[in-house]
Amino acid sequence: MEKPKGNILVLGNSGVGKSTLINAVLGEEIAATGIGTEGTTKELAIYEPADLDIRLIDSVGFEPSLLKRKSAIKSVDKWCKSVKDNEAERKIDVIWFCVDGSASKLFDDTFSALFSATSMWKSVPIIVAITKSHSDKKHDEENIEMVKRAFHGKKREQNLYGIIPVNSAPYPVETEENEQPVIVGVKGIQELLDLTISVLPKGKELAQKDLDKFKLKQKRNFAQGTIAVFTGMAATIGAVPIPFADGALLAPLEVAEIKAIGKIYGIQNDDKAKELFNQIVEVGTVGAAAKGVISALKAIPGINLAAGVMNAIIAGAFVAGIGEAAVYIFEQIYLGKRNVTDIDWATKIIESKLKDGLVEKIKNELLKKSGGNYTNP
Repeated sequence: MEKPKGNILVLGNSGVGKSTLINAVLGEEIAATGIGTEGTTKELAIYEPADLDIRLIDSVGFEPSLLKRKSAIKSVDKWCKSVKDNEAERKIDVIWFCVDGSASKLFDDTFSALFSATSMWKSVPIIVAITKSHSDKKHDEENIEMVKRAFHGKKREQNLYGIIPVNSAPYPVETEENEQPVIVGVKGIQELLDLTISVLPKGKELAQKDLDKFKLKQKRNFAQGTIAVFTGMAATIGAVPIPFADGALLAPLEVAEIKAIGKIYGIQNDDKAKELFNQIVEVGTVGAAAKGVISALKAIPGINLAAGVMNAIIAGAFVAGIGEAAVYIFEQIYLGKRNVTDIDWATKIIESKLKDGLVEKIKNELLKKSGGNYTNP
């Protein structure tokens, strides 16, 4: 099986020399280059050096204009978050953060752009390439200290794995009057590559953890949206002018809710899973804990609310509570910490979710809806 290549995201302000750096690594003029603060890369482009197991991802440069800067950040962030479409090419293992060696300061908005554009890659190594390092060793050392000071205290200071002054193309430096300019040669490229290759295994490991967190967050968001839909449906079903007497009335809806949440977490709808689904519904509707909640609700003294409103609140709270419990259970299974056959454990989770705070939550909601017109027992 072919070893997946490491993905290097190249970021920085427009005109800082990202594309020139990429061309130096590639050994040929492929990436478009320009002069000044107007960027040449209008959308992300991928380059693969022939003799290296890496991909270089040239990003849209951060422009001085706030509007253009936000657009550039959004384009990088959107591209990164489409990782699910092509994980091999869009998982970022190392970040090259390019800063201008001819500048004398790194501004906070540059860091803000860096962190915003790579918000899903919070752990991966950052290597700073100080581009346009045409000056002497002393100036390089001053630039390195400038970068260290700029990173100090920032939220990703621990991600800084190295700072390399680079000069990506021969550059003429003027000397004393009437003398020929001195040509400063290419430097720092091999050092940058060596450091990148050395941190790449760790970068891949950290990137995978970041990707797993991102996927889990997405699943949670989808699951919360699903719970909201079924909670609304439960409120509609429950809004009838009769006493709420039996949680079993909600069982069909809860079965559909649990199946939908299970699908989000990749839980196969086989016999073992069905047994787990049925147990969650049974415990959450006619089990001792569910009956205890209903009994406690019946004990609440008179509330100035129509029966339909009360039923809607109670039904919605039940479905939401069971949905939240199902999310926790399925998430533990998705993470490999539990199995669909852990029925007893799942039962305890459901019972705990119903006992801990559900009655109080419903009472508080009833109190809010009734304008505070009831006496707490």
